[in-house]
Amino acid sequence: MFTGIVEELGAVTAVEPTAIGADVAARFEIAGPLVTSDVAAGDSIAVSGVCLTVVESADGRFVTDVMRETLERSTLGRATAGTAVNLERSVTLQTRLGGHLVQGHVDGTGRIAAREHTPQWDVVRVEIPSMLAKYVVEKGSIAVDGVSLTVVSSDDEGFSVSLIPTTLQRTTLGAKQVGDPVNLEVDVMAKYAERLLVAHGLETGGGVA
Repeated sequence: MFTGIVEELGAVTAVEPTAIGADVAARFEIAGPLVTSDVAAGDSIAVSGVCLTVVESADGRFVTDVMRETLERSTLGRATAGTAVNLERSVTLQTRLGGHLVQGHVDGTGRIAAREHTPQWDVVRVEIPSMLAKYVVEKGSIAVDGVSLTVVSSDDEGFSVSLIPTTLQRTTLGAKQVGDPVNLEVDVMAKYAERLLVAHGLETGGGVA
């Protein structure tokens, strides 16, 4: 479990394609001196919103295996050596919950559709798959590339968020351009609520459950 408060802007240093039986996978090496300062094999680190398990670590870098499902569902399938990534260690009982509860289970990818610069912040619009739109509400929470953000406005095709200078400086969202893909994780509470409604015959539409 994570909070969506990025601790460090890291970088992929190597991607090695692997295979488990007939299934495609990849082994990533990622640089992140802060998040590896107290990491151990088996620990979880969110990489641009994707929860990954540390296989080994040394010299400010860690190695992790990425399965086919993750490569296909997230932007990690496009990552190469040099790709910048947001990094966050999993929460502890002493962690401040500065963002919202983020599982690190990416629901899908969206696309930066528009970007407006202002002296105080950037307003960014993200286009999203229709099956995720119903889980995004004005003033609700969403994780974009692992960053906990508050939705400014939303509709059936996407949503907009405001990015403060700290977010622009300390995360990958500062460099994202129109057309770039981003990982999305909707608020899990919305999916649980839908599941309960479906179980009681009170929900009429389809979607992720």
